[in-house]
Amino acid sequence: MGKSDNIVVIRDAQVVAAALREALAGASAETRAGLERAVVIAESTAEGTAGRLRGDWVRARLAEVGFSGDLTSAAAVKALRQAEPGLSLLAAVRLRDDAVDHPA
Repeated sequence: MGKSDNIVVIRDAQVVAAALREALAGASAETRAGLERAVVIAESTAEGTAGRLRGDWVRARLAEVGFSGDLTSAAAVKALRQAEPGLSLLAAVRLRDDAVDHPA
């Protein structure tokens, strides 16, 4: 399989938020507060930008391979490409830039 420059962000937080709002509509007094908080969390996640989501994904992938160095370094790009061998150099640099631009 060749290298890829295409990066797709899949966002399902809106679907989760809708399901939580539906559950909230019929919630008992005991579960209402927890569901209300869950709706707020899901809705705030749904508002996240694609760049922030990609940045979060990059940090998670780098953590999985044990990278804890400087995100702005070439070593970060190398570690990301090792974690995701299908990424082209250009895609890895763009993803790394999202992680730098949107710190955790």
